Amino acid sequence: MRGSSGSPLHWQSATELARAVAGRDVSPVEVVTAHLERIHTLDGRLRAFLAVFADEALAEAKRAEAAVMAGRPLGLLHGVPVAVKDLFAVKGTPTTGGSRFLTTPAPADSRVVARLRAAGAILLGKLNLHEFAFGPEGINAHHGTSWNPWDGGTHRMPGGSSSGSGVAVAAGLAPVGMGSDTGGSIRIPAACCGTVGLKPTYGRVSRVGVLPLSWSLDHVGPLTRTAADAARVLAATAGHDPRDPSSSPAAVADYVATVGRPVRGLRVGLLREYVDLADPVVQGPVVAAARELERLGSVVREVTLPLARFAGPVSLAILGPEAFAYHEPLLRRHAADYQPDVRQRLAVGRFVGATEYVQGQRARSRLCDEVNAALRAVDCLLTPTLPIVAPPLRVTEVRIGERQDTPRSALTLFTRLFNVTGHPVVAVPCGFAAEGLPVSIQLVGRPFDEATILQLAQAYQDATDWHTRRPPAAP
Repeated sequence: MRGSSGSPLHWQSATELARAVAGRDVSPVEVVTAHLERIHTLDGRLRAFLAVFADEALAEAKRAEAAVMAGRPLGLLHGVPVAVKDLFAVKGTPTTGGSRFLTTPAPADSRVVARLRAAGAILLGKLNLHEFAFGPEGINAHHGTSWNPWDGGTHRMPGGSSSGSGVAVAAGLAPVGMGSDTGGSIRIPAACCGTVGLKPTYGRVSRVGVLPLSWSLDHVGPLTRTAADAARVLAATAGHDPRDPSSSPAAVADYVATVGRPVRGLRVGLLREYVDLADPVVQGPVVAAARELERLGSVVREVTLPLARFAGPVSLAILGPEAFAYHEPLLRRHAADYQPDVRQRLAVGRFVGATEYVQGQRARSRLCDEVNAALRAVDCLLTPTLPIVAPPLRVTEVRIGERQDTPRSALTLFTRLFNVTGHPVVAVPCGFAAEGLPVSIQLVGRPFDEATILQLAQAYQDATDWHTRRPPAAP
C-alpha cells in the first residue's frame, strides 16, 4: 500500500500520514493495516515489540476513519500509528518494564498515552527495552534483545534503554516510538538505529503513569524519522500536569509552526571536547554536519565546557540511590527474577551514601550553571550523540580512536550530561561510517526552547538525505 507521496505507507513520516488522513488520501484503516502487516513480517526477528494490539488498533482506526468522513475536528496525530515503550501504562495491559514478573494490568492510561489518544494517535502496542530502562545497550534477557536493522548479519546493540522504540521506527514498524531518557535512553537508540530522538526539557512532558528509574533524571519523549514529526508529537504531549510534581507550568510553544522556519543567523556552539573524544569515524560526519548548518546560514563557533568531564560521576551519584530506592521493595521479593546486569547495577546504588548523593546534587547545579552560561552566547550546542557506532551485542570492550572503553561507558559518554542539567536535546542522523552504520549529532537547547533545536534539526534534514536511507535488515 502506498500513500499520496508514492512511498509505502510504512515508510511515510507521521506528518505525511496525518496530512494524508486529513486530506482523505488514505484511510486510517489502510495505514494501521500496513503497519500491522509489517510487524507480522519482520518483528519475529527484530523483536521490537513486547505486545501488539492488533484488534484494538484496527477498531480505533475504524473510529478514526468515521471521524474523518463525518468532518469532525482532527487532532495533530489523527490516524497515525504510535507504539510506546513498555514503561508507559496502557489501561487493561501490564506495564512490565521489560521484566518477567510485573503482570498486573494498568488501571488507567499514562498521561502521555492519554494525550496521544486525544490527538488522534492509534496505539499499535508495547515496545521492548533494556529491563527497567537500566542499560544503554538495549539488552533484554527475558524477551530477547531487539535487532539493530542496520546490520543484517551481526546482532549489534540497538541502543538502550528504548531499544524497541529505535528499532521499530528505523525498520518501518511504526512512525513514532515513545521512549524515556535517564542517561541517554532516547538518544542512544536513535543514534544506533539512525532515527531522530527528542529528550525534552525536564518537566516539559508528564511522567505520570511511567515506571520511574530516577525521579530527578527521567525524561519522556519520542523517537521519529524527522524533526517535524518529533515537533508534532511534542505538541501533542507537552504541557503542565498537576499530578506530576516535576511538571512545569511554562507555556508550550507552537512547535509545528516553528519547525519549518529558516535558520539563518542562529548561533551554534560546536562542543570541541566531545568532538575530540569521539572516534575518527564519528568526528568526520559531525564536523560535516556543523559545516552544513553554516551553509544554511547558521553561525558556528567552538565552545568549551570544562566541567563536562564530571557528568558521569555526578550522574551515577544521583541515579544509583534513586533507582535503588524505587526497586528496593521489588528486590526483596523478586531479586532472582531480575536480569543479572540490572540486579548488579541496582546493588551498587545501595552503597551510595547520603553524603555522595547530596554532593552529586550540589555538583549538578555547577554543571547546570556552566551549560546555561554557554547557551547565553549561542542558541544551541552541537555534539556527537555517541563517540562510536553501534557495537556488536556481546563485546565487552570497544575502541574509541586509540583508547579502550566498556560499551556501557562509551554509549553514555556524551548523553548523560544533559540529563543531569535537564536541557532539551534532539539527536539527528548525520551520516554513516564505512561499515554502513549510522552516525548522529545532538543539538542542545536552552530550557524549554525545544522549538529552536527542532527548527535547526529539520533544516538540516531538509538539506540532507541521511534520514531517508533504509536499513538492510528492514527491506
